[in-house]
Amino acid sequence: MRKWMILWALAALLLLSACAAPSQPEEPAADEEPPVVEVDPVPPEPEEPEPVVATLTVAGDVMNHNTQIADAYDPATDTYDYSHVFQYVKPWLEQADYAVANLETTLPGGGDYTGYPNFGAPDALAYDLKEAGFDLLSTANNHTRDKGMDAVYRTLDVLDEAGLAHVGTYRSQEERDQSNAVVADVGGIQVAFLSYTYGLNGYSVPDDQSYAVNLFNLDYTTTLSTPDEDLLAADLEKARGLGADLIAVIIHWGVEYRDTPTDYQRSLAEFLVANGADLILGGHPHVIEPYETITATGWDGREREGFVCYSLGNFISAQNQTNTDVTALLQLELTKDGEETRVTGVSYVPFFMLHVWSAEKTDYLLDAHRALAEYGENPLVTDAVRQKLEYAVAHCHEIFGAEDDAGAQAAEPPQG
Repeated sequence: MRKWMILWALAALLLLSACAAPSQPEEPAADEEPPVVEVDPVPPEPEEPEPVVATLTVAGDVMNHNTQIADAYDPATDTYDYSHVFQYVKPWLEQADYAVANLETTLPGGGDYTGYPNFGAPDALAYDLKEAGFDLLSTANNHTRDKGMDAVYRTLDVLDEAGLAHVGTYRSQEERDQSNAVVADVGGIQVAFLSYTYGLNGYSVPDDQSYAVNLFNLDYTTTLSTPDEDLLAADLEKARGLGADLIAVIIHWGVEYRDTPTDYQRSLAEFLVANGADLILGGHPHVIEPYETITATGWDGREREGFVCYSLGNFISAQNQTNTDVTALLQLELTKDGEETRVTGVSYVPFFMLHVWSAEKTDYLLDAHRALAEYGENPLVTDAVRQKLEYAVAHCHEIFGAEDDAGAQAAEPPQG
């Protein structure tokens, strides 16, 4: 009995010691990997985005005189073709991220094709402008109303069909409210375009269609001297709310055949910059006028800058007044760096509008530097034409400055 009690006591002691002893972790087997502890990685420092650089190319007034209509006509097919006119400018337009011009004619249809004083061009002009490389056309100018209100609206229909954006005229109040400023993607930079004209050559717009044309003068049928500042300020305020990086105003103003801006142009330019315009792109004088950067106190009390080109003259035309055959493509380098977007480079390419009356096709817009380089090889470049090309370059240098001449700086002009 005593022996049994001793054995029982020993068993109890063993049981108690087993319960009290701490558990020991199992040793991992020799061939097992140690457990991997997951650690959240430290996020890298955010990289600063690279600046966005884009090229906006701007041309002057697209005119359409009677001889241009005749030149484009093919009697064998009863069709019109302007493509040969643009063959030397197309390579430059193809280099641009976005290209704009002023369409100073209507597209009335029905064979109603005439030049000055009431312009109406075949639809082919729009399609050939698109093929040449243009993206947007301004349609507000003094010839907008030449063929009546129906032609104002039909012009927009044709541009839509051709795939060209347009600004300055509208088919309804709703369209103006929604699309008065056209926001375009210019190589990754958002630019809001507006367009206005000083008047309509004495024509007026019916009161119930006041939405049709953007007119910046209150007295647009008479003295042309009182800007509608309330309209301009309201339009620019709305454009500022669209979130674009820059605002560009294409404007028809100035005095014909004058190669310097008027005080009225300068005053209006300052007003536009003060209300939000970053770029002002002028036309109407039919000759080139200078460009510059101006400053103005903005709507918010802060000093701001704006680039102004007072006139790029005619782009294509058949005018023969002094310097109306000299023009240029303006190239604006736009840079977006963080929250700031500005013009970081300005250059231009001189062009000359040539009419060769004895040739099968008579109208060519010549790249002045390329054509001079082709003297002796290109049959268009006769001795007389060479002299005109040299004058065109010299005149562009006089108005714009020689240092910005991209055509002269190009190692080799682009080939079309």
